Amino acid sequence: MKRLLHVGCGPRTKSDTTAGFRSEIWTEVRLDVDPAVAPEIIGSMTDMSSVDNESVDAIFSSHNIEHLYPHEVPIALSEFVRVLKPDGFIVLTCPDLQAVCAMVAEDKLTDVAYESPAGPISPVDMLYGYRPAMALGNLYMAHRCGFTEKVLSATLRVAGLPCVGTIRRPLAFDLWVVACKSVVPDEVLMRLAEEHFPG
Repeated sequence: MKRLLHVGCGPRTKSDTTAGFRSEIWTEVRLDVDPAVAPEIIGSMTDMSSVDNESVDAIFSSHNIEHLYPHEVPIALSEFVRVLKPDGFIVLTCPDLQAVCAMVAEDKLTDVAYESPAGPISPVDMLYGYRPAMALGNLYMAHRCGFTEKVLSATLRVAGLPCVGTIRRPLAFDLWVVACKSVVPDEVLMRLAEEHFPG
């Protein structure tokens, strides 16, 4: 069995992650700052002290990194690197500010960009956080930083993840990244991307 740390899980489980992680070989451990979503570990991305060094095979983090202040991003990524086994990897997704800002440049800040399970999403929600959730008091949903593909890839490499593969999905307004803690051949990175990136 391999151990998957689902960081910032919210109410979601392994079945809501990637095709590769839905395999039976992966055992999920859910970590979130919000006790209301009943994670196995209550903690933030910047302090995962409840997770041992080099104790997980992979990390999945969906739409979490943008909730950090810019100066917190290196701290969180150092925590990711710390808890990963030497041959471990990260799958991360977040908003694509290049796609978001293209809509803003067309003066469509509050136009609907797409429909999510939670409701309609506009560029303003992707820039600053999901307004309906924040209006109900869930300020965990606020966004404090953001990324383009180039900046996210460089940020991960600086954090100690030497092999990084990325895709942009402008129509979905998101970025997907797979990043390895150790240097791996291109074919290994490609295989991980095929297993974990959306089709």
